[in-house]
Amino acid sequence: MEMCLLTQFGRTNREISDIDKKKFKLVFELCDIDKKGFLNREDLKIAVVMLFGYKPSKSETDMLMDQAQETDSPGVSVEMFVSLMGRKLSSEDQYLKTRQIFNAFDVHCRGFLKLEDYRRAFSKVAPLLPQRTVLEAFRLADQDGDGHVSFRDFDCVMSHGQANS
Repeated sequence: MEMCLLTQFGRTNREISDIDKKKFKLVFELCDIDKKGFLNREDLKIAVVMLFGYKPSKSETDMLMDQAQETDSPGVSVEMFVSLMGRKLSSEDQYLKTRQIFNAFDVHCRGFLKLEDYRRAFSKVAPLLPQRTVLEAFRLADQDGDGHVSFRDFDCVMSHGQANS
């Protein structure tokens, strides 16, 4: 479990491309209607909706605004906005990707995986992989040895593997 905590904090996020940065700047400009050079609370909520398709919670908005206050700005500057949205995009992509893979394994929608789920998934994507290797992969993910792999365990193994690749 300690290894999982270390890998979660040491996770390498994907690089934010120049295209992403341009999109963030464009959304900033669109949301800074009064051309004040910063986004206030309401502007920021609209920008997150435009970029991520959901309205941020009060606590998420507070956290984003608090980070902007550290720079003595009355709101979120364009540089801070690009940085915050870059971190958000980077971390969300990884979580969603891992969640999609887990859901593909979890064909019975149980919220956990059994060895049979691993065998089924690997037989489709890597049919020549030795069963011993599939069993080892399952045992690695089944950290408490109860025969079930939760999403948290699965995410930990996926994060550890990506950090080493």
